[in-house]
Amino acid sequence: MLDIKFIRENKEIVQAGAKKKRLDVDVEKLIALDDVRLKELKEVEELRSEVNRVSSDIARNQDSALKIQLIEEMRSVKEEIKTKEEKLKATIDEWQKLMLYVPNVPDISVPEGNSDEENVEVRAWGDKPQFSFTPKNHVELMLMHDMADYERGSKVAGFRGYFMKNDGARLEWALMHFVEDRFMNREGFTPIIAPSLLRREPFIGTGYLPQSEEDLYKNQDDNYLAGTAEVPTMGYYMNEIIDKKNLPIKFFSFSPCFRREAGSHGKDTKGIFRIHEFMKYEQVVLCEASHEESVRFHEELTANSEALLQELKLPYHVIINCGGDLGLGQVKKYDIEVWMPSENKYRETHSSSYFHDFQTRRLGIRYKDENGKLRFVHSLNNTALAVPRIICQIIENYQQEDGSIMIPEVLRKYMGGKEYIK
Repeated sequence: MLDIKFIRENKEIVQAGAKKKRLDVDVEKLIALDDVRLKELKEVEELRSEVNRVSSDIARNQDSALKIQLIEEMRSVKEEIKTKEEKLKATIDEWQKLMLYVPNVPDISVPEGNSDEENVEVRAWGDKPQFSFTPKNHVELMLMHDMADYERGSKVAGFRGYFMKNDGARLEWALMHFVEDRFMNREGFTPIIAPSLLRREPFIGTGYLPQSEEDLYKNQDDNYLAGTAEVPTMGYYMNEIIDKKNLPIKFFSFSPCFRREAGSHGKDTKGIFRIHEFMKYEQVVLCEASHEESVRFHEELTANSEALLQELKLPYHVIINCGGDLGLGQVKKYDIEVWMPSENKYRETHSSSYFHDFQTRRLGIRYKDENGKLRFVHSLNNTALAVPRIICQIIENYQQEDGSIMIPEVLRKYMGGKEYIK
């Protein structure tokens, strides 16, 4: 959420930011409603002040007849206050709804564009494998080696259901141990296992609600299942004031994740690339309210994920998302995409974003600066690793002509020294 004062003073910038994100927002309508809110608030406060003043006069006055007259007059004023408070509450409710839909302003470096088709490559790493044979896709390879069972997965869990088994399960556990080893003892990161079943507030705070409700699972108690550990982790300090000396705060968070993939009907319907249930490790950072700090940590978190992919020796590229492919709260976002031989293109495995104080203003996460002024911290997040998705790229890039799959060297110790899946 943006500060209403910032919106009022920079309405052209905010409107231009919404246009760049291809979002339909009427800033003038919001400001007009805010004028009404401020007017009604002033009227209520003035009437309350009058009641307080007269109540003080009544307490001091010794004239009984005058006291009765003043009490009667205040009855009608209190009724007027009640009416105006109800009107103000309705105005505030409408104002808050409009505020929730005002997007963050994207960074000047974010390119123009309508969709992910117009994202721009920043850099690429690694050599794409050259095969002397027609490479198989991950669906075929996993079935060939009995690494997954999609048919029984669908029977048990429905559409996009799956079982990981044998070396499929071992490879997923190996990846989890690999990423944990790289982050558990990394300086400055606090490892946490976060809940997945959450109240509505953290979703509103992080910007997933009300915009993305169709992609969330909801239970009979009005709680939601998180699609990323970012949501519970950002809620950790909700409505708290953090000691400035503790900033930056870095989390290495793990949680099971759930996504309905409501907008992805017909996409990646086979295999384990796009599924409803998966495991994810997330990097989350809270830092001082400084654009320079946000940019520095954004590059640092992205580099952390790139380092993991380089250890796995997977060819990838980093792209900067265009305005039309940014979420409501993101100032800037990188996607890291790993080469998928069967599709002859890169597919996303990591996302890295920063938000300034968009999320923390909604969540009420603040700190006192050196002058004692309360400020909202800045927030960032980036995927450390999501499984089993990345297994798709691993087995496709490491497949051999005889159908076997070479295990990346850094994962072999977690699989008993095994070098190939045969």
